[in-house]
Amino acid sequence: MWMLKFTGDEKIPHMGWNDLENLQSTIYNNFPVNNQVYFVHSYYVPAIPDTTATCNYILPFSASIQKNNFYAFQFHPEKSSTAGEILLQNFLNI
Repeated sequence: MWMLKFTGDEKIPHMGWNDLENLQSTIYNNFPVNNQVYFVHSYYVPAIPDTTATCNYILPFSASIQKNNFYAFQFHPEKSSTAGEILLQNFLNI
């Protein structure tokens, strides 16, 4: 099963700003050190070989995945202020 539902004592759905870790893709070129992005979700994908960034909320999970020229983000780049703008610009520059 790819998508799993968060369970635990933390607030679900996960809503708010969190740091990205383990950035592994050129999509994150020039990404700021203070790289918080905005999440709204109740489900997650565990870290897999195609994971390009992780986040930790209840447990570590895939915040983004890249497979060839396909990119997927668990967070909302369009709601993620300067960090999201940089990410979207990097996507346009591919």
